[in-house]
Amino acid sequence: MQITVASDPAPGHLNEDFVVVGPDWVVMLDGATPAAGVDSGCTHGVPWLVRRLAAALSGALVLRPEAGLSDVLADAILRTRDEHGDACDLDSPDSPSSTVAILRAGAASYDYLVLADSPVLVDVGEVEPVVINDERSAFLPDYSNATVRKARNHDGGFWVASTVPEAAAHALTGSVPRPDVRSAAVLTDGASRYTDVLGLGTWGDLLAHLRTDGPGSLIRAVRTAEREQLPPESRERSGRRRKGHDDATAAVVIP
Repeated sequence: MQITVASDPAPGHLNEDFVVVGPDWVVMLDGATPAAGVDSGCTHGVPWLVRRLAAALSGALVLRPEAGLSDVLADAILRTRDEHGDACDLDSPDSPSSTVAILRAGAASYDYLVLADSPVLVDVGEVEPVVINDERSAFLPDYSNATVRKARNHDGGFWVASTVPEAAAHALTGSVPRPDVRSAAVLTDGASRYTDVLGLGTWGDLLAHLRTDGPGSLIRAVRTAEREQLPPESRERSGRRRKGHDDATAAVVIP
């Protein structure tokens, strides 16, 4: 199994994406940059959160290879919550948060977990790959701080990895038989915008680009298209505000 990774921060910013690769798994995190003026109630920043979540997830995948991915994520959120300390308000709905995407190859299947908008693509030999993408955050009535706060980690809203272990039960999970898998990808939304924002090709085109030219090339194509297509702030048809640039991370998996 070959896994190739590239990551690039949004120009002028620290990279709040984080990826960890094992011999038969990939963990991808995309920390949520807080809106201006929002008090997270936490003494730690988003990079702190994503690194500790990544460490907890990686340890569990190494030591508990048969555990269900939802259980692995719930335990990782709980462990990270415990590391915050007494100075943090762990009940704050604005506590630092992250997406989570996991792809793990087992003896009989590839198992996946997706929580929030970091998609997994699996090529099973069809024209287009299987796309697992949690888009619940794309359908809020508006993106004011109050609306996002009310919707985060609540039924009818969207779910992210923060301080609520129950969020893991709301992740999208499933399996694909191992013999059917020809290749796969795990992406943050800064890389997946190749297709769903910038329109550079279909999901199949994105995966083909990764296989042929690698994740670094894909991210360079995204950066070029961002400069050509997107103003500093743009809006998708859903009304969701998008940055002109975003941290972009991509991993391509070849069985």
